[in-house]
Amino acid sequence: MDREAYRNCSSLVKIPRQSYEQFWSSHFLDYIDKELSYSKFFKKYLLPNHPCMFSRRFTEEWKCRKQWVTGDGKPNFQKLLQEFDETPVPVANCNAKEYNANPKQVMPFKEFIHYWREYILNGHSSPKGCLYLKDWHMSRDFPEHNVYTTPVFFTSDWLNEYWDTLEVDDYRFVYMGPKGSWTPFHSDVFRSYSWSANICGRKKWLLYPPGQEEFLRDTHGNLPYDVTSAELRDRGLFPHAEEACQPLEIIQEAGEIIFVPSGWHHQVYNLEDTISINHNWLNGCNIDIMWQFLQTELSSVQKEIDEWRNTMDSWHQHCQVIMKACSGINYGEFASFLKIIANNRMAFLNACSSGDPSDYSRHLSEILTTLGPYHAAFDLQRVAHIIECLLCNEDFKRLDHSTLTLQPETMLQQIRDTIQSTRGQHLLYQE
Repeated sequence: MDREAYRNCSSLVKIPRQSYEQFWSSHFLDYIDKELSYSKFFKKYLLPNHPCMFSRRFTEEWKCRKQWVTGDGKPNFQKLLQEFDETPVPVANCNAKEYNANPKQVMPFKEFIHYWREYILNGHSSPKGCLYLKDWHMSRDFPEHNVYTTPVFFTSDWLNEYWDTLEVDDYRFVYMGPKGSWTPFHSDVFRSYSWSANICGRKKWLLYPPGQEEFLRDTHGNLPYDVTSAELRDRGLFPHAEEACQPLEIIQEAGEIIFVPSGWHHQVYNLEDTISINHNWLNGCNIDIMWQFLQTELSSVQKEIDEWRNTMDSWHQHCQVIMKACSGINYGEFASFLKIIANNRMAFLNACSSGDPSDYSRHLSEILTTLGPYHAAFDLQRVAHIIECLLCNEDFKRLDHSTLTLQPETMLQQIRDTIQSTRGQHLLYQE
């Protein structure tokens, strides 16, 4: 991040997101084929939460684009089998519905490839249904492979930074699916951003700007499984569906990368036999959207078990437990998440001031160095803003703060001291 970008956003409390009205009637999004600075991407797409597509030139040097794909642009099954063979992988059945998703099973990679080959030979059909390898943590399972490099635009990634620190999970995935495989209507985990690169094949995306999904709820408040279903025309079941804008329909070609912003609900189809890489990620630009999502999730839990509110002394604690089980995170873990992100950036800025190496990973050090001290300061300001929101939140106040790894008031003061100190060292220039 450069000095100008920092100056433009350093005083922001609430991120100003322009209306999404321009996308209501448009079927186009920005296509990036030339060099683009990180600061311009930050200003034009991250802050306003607008989608875009990067051309294949941004992936042409990836090993997987060369090794996983045949000369005619098809999946290289032989090479893939050599690399992954007996590896257990998660596979969904696109022809089956379980709640509002597709049921999954785990099978050996070679078994899925055997199925895929037969599926193609049988005219893209199978009595087993349409199977789709998805949400496979390939990078975590094979860290030595290094078959792709995350573009710099997507490297301010708090979500994976946090989980890498804990060494228990990540949100980096590989998808492999035959022509006709698809993903039902959804928005991404914690209302995160996502980027998705086609290694080979083509996808069709149906994207709805934030807020439009509310028109698509049925009379019970549930979102549709398939937004192309004829049942959405039933006004008795979906009374407001006609008020929703038409989706932004995007065709993604081989090698291209799509940036899907926070809270944009979407449905995705593989138009050909396709391999893609996808990351979910969060940072200072959308952490407020995540915090709003968490408040909504807790409110839903509280509503569901409200009848026991006056009969359980630990009702609020139980709400947090249920929230963690349903959403994957609760207020306590969110506070731990913020602490790790803040500590890493304070360590980085202090190291910049002193010249001493920091005690986090080389990979993270390279990312923070590339993004620079202005970005670290911006991140700290965003963490500070959310901590201030936590301190004003009645449900957060009810937590047992002695059990939290984050002590909010102390962390706020540390952040302020760090930023002030680095300004004094002329790392961050005051105007």
